Amino acid sequence: MNTHTETQFTPIDPDLYAKAFQLLDPAPEPVAPAAPSAPSPVSLILAAGRLHQAGPVEETLTDALTFLDTHGWAKGRLIHPEGARCSIGALRAAAGARNSAYRDAGKLLLDEARRQHGKQWKAIPAWNDSHTGPQVRSVWEAAIQRAHQANI
Repeated sequence: MNTHTETQFTPIDPDLYAKAFQLLDPAPEPVAPAAPSAPSPVSLILAAGRLHQAGPVEETLTDALTFLDTHGWAKGRLIHPEGARCSIGALRAAAGARNSAYRDAGKLLLDEARRQHGKQWKAIPAWNDSHTGPQVRSVWEAAIQRAHQANI
């Protein structure tokens, strides 16, 4: 069977496609560069140059801190009407259920809070509500580092 295929294409104007795509997807407006921030615990881990598989506790803590960064941190209530959460609320959101990773992450977070702010803290909500955002974040980051080092 001999089938003849036409290989001659009609020439096109390349500028026509460029103009069409420009109309469909105009250049974005310039955005001011964001202020540099402190490196996150995750970026510090990646900068170490070795591949690390986060354990369930480290993953829960990291996801909870990311939740706080995204939705906001709150004092005095589990969930703020605008979506911000306290530390325990962020842990619950990250874990999805009160499973072993949730419990172990909470224990590690409270232990770190006691290390940094004194042994008097009996529960995460009381500690959360008695400290500033930077103090709370410092405890979160240290807890993530401890979970990473313990490979849990």
